Amino acid sequence: MIVGIGVDVVDIARFDRAVRRTPALLPRLFHEHERNRSNSSLAARFAAKEALIKALGEIPGFRWLDMSVDSDEHGNPGITASGRVAEALATRHITHLHLSLTHDAGIACAFVVAERVT
Repeated sequence: MIVGIGVDVVDIARFDRAVRRTPALLPRLFHEHERNRSNSSLAARFAAKEALIKALGEIPGFRWLDMSVDSDEHGNPGITASGRVAEALATRHITHLHLSLTHDAGIACAFVVAERVT
């Protein structure tokens, strides 16, 4: 059963300017293993984190580092949760997160589906 969906878009040029203007932004948003990517890929991963929050609803006290966007051995993206985000998933009995990412024409986009197996 789908219990939440979220979508987010990020303007890659704006994201790039923000990262250059505020270098401390990357360590606040991304784990070290996430940062070894292009800014367009990082923008898509930030969109994924935003989309996850939209899919789950309010999560008081969450941190951006409570979410990590990784790829499996086939290159498929996925989200690993910890901290407050993991607590929210458990409380809402969400058993699977589906994630799709894309970036093209200056825009990064992510779509998240939160699912509970009934």
